[in-house]
Amino acid sequence: MKIFAISDLHLAFNENIDKPMDKFGEGWENHAERLKAAWEEMISDGDLVLIPGDISWGLRLEEAVADFDWLHSLPGTKIISKGNHDLWWPTARKLQQLCAEHGLTTLSFLQGSALVVEDAFEPGTDAVVCGTRGWICPGDRDFGKMDEAVYRREGLRLETALKQGQKEIARLSEAGRRGIMIGFMHYPPMGNGNSDTVFTDLFSRYGVTQVYYGHLHGFSAEEVRTLPASVVQYRLISGDCVAFNPVLIRKGN
Repeated sequence: MKIFAISDLHLAFNENIDKPMDKFGEGWENHAERLKAAWEEMISDGDLVLIPGDISWGLRLEEAVADFDWLHSLPGTKIISKGNHDLWWPTARKLQQLCAEHGLTTLSFLQGSALVVEDAFEPGTDAVVCGTRGWICPGDRDFGKMDEAVYRREGLRLETALKQGQKEIARLSEAGRRGIMIGFMHYPPMGNGNSDTVFTDLFSRYGVTQVYYGHLHGFSAEEVRTLPASVVQYRLISGDCVAFNPVLIRKGN
């Protein structure tokens, strides 16, 4: 199994959604077609793809189904988390029900929780994928009083996910297996100026060594986005920032 990651797909296959992305620059021209071509060249049915947010421009869940169908048709198993533009996102139960009703067997949705993917690294070594949406952090130019509560809440959601991840690793160990945690968020975990945040503190405390995130585009993607002194490897994987080529993060067995 190979593991890939890419975020910020910004799909709009619903015929009632008019969201041409090329107005944001040449890098967005025919982005869905380019993503499909790269995806099918690189990814096989037995592979795993992490997609941390901004999946669909649909406002309601039914408007996002066409985008889910398109993703389901591509090779591999996909784990999807919520982005700031994913306004269609309901409860986990409704998403599970939708997948069952539409036969979307290759899609799983994760928010403030953890999922185990067996043998993702090698036989007997599983991936424990943990993540949440995140939020802008203190020190961001747009951070205000209203953001503090959301920032703290998302920190609690991430800690819930990481605690669940640790429990899964303990359960796997008891079964004679090994689990390795992978973190992913939509928003950058670190603050402007490469500052530590509740998110980076949590990833370090729970021993996560690789974290993938999106949200940033264009000039903002060049501002921040790594913590050189950290033992955690952070990687920006917004679709336009990686030319809509899914990023290989594990070569497979």
